[in-house]
Amino acid sequence: MHRRGVGAGAIAKRKLAEAKYKERGTVLAEDQLAQMSKQLDMFKTNLEEFASKHKQEIRKNPQFRVQFQDMCATIGVDPLASGKGFWSEMLGVGDFYYELGVQIIEVCLALKHRNGGLITLEELHQQVLKGRGKFAQDVSQDDLIRAIKKLKVLGSGFGIIPVGGTYLIQSVPAELNMDHTVVLQLAEKKGYVTVSEIKSSLKWEMERAKHVLEHLLKEGMAWLDTQAPGESQYWLPALFTELYSQEITPEEAKEAIP
Repeated sequence: MHRRGVGAGAIAKRKLAEAKYKERGTVLAEDQLAQMSKQLDMFKTNLEEFASKHKQEIRKNPQFRVQFQDMCATIGVDPLASGKGFWSEMLGVGDFYYELGVQIIEVCLALKHRNGGLITLEELHQQVLKGRGKFAQDVSQDDLIRAIKKLKVLGSGFGIIPVGGTYLIQSVPAELNMDHTVVLQLAEKKGYVTVSEIKSSLKWEMERAKHVLEHLLKEGMAWLDTQAPGESQYWLPALFTELYSQEITPEEAKEAIP
């Protein structure tokens, strides 16, 4: 006996069923999308009402401001994205981070001759607070990081380098790769590093270690102590806290203004 082939009618029915399933799936997907969009709009509305109700606390309390920023991030809202619109008018956060960015630039320029364009986040925070005065709006380290990220978008040479449990802020357009970052991390505890320490800790060849250190010297980010016992030490002034026992002098502040 010969098996009968699938008839044209059966094929047509199967295609019709597939088309109906596909159409039904599309309708369900559209319904889900519309529902999600409606929920998102409702959440944004509630977020705006929350911001309106608590705007003074958002402005004045750094920890509250961080939590609010995280809430915004969950739905893709960036209050810092524009200096205009609801968020800027309601909270003034656009102006706040713009002014903070200007202060960060001023501090970094004033200290550049000391640290070569590298400064710890803690030191930057301390200097910014000193410059703002006692009665100014409080600023957290999280605020500084957010402002610096906005400066990075401008291509101004600013960068954030993780070092141990903190960050180094780079304020000059020097090319720093992973090798430089690893050496900075190695120097974090003592404030300096030697060629031997790099070779021993990182298992590098001498040429590689010297190449990285020479680059840091060239960029003014490291100082060379040739009179140190044993071998030369490469000091990172950004990590050498004794250098920051004094405040920025009026002369340094004046020189920082272009």
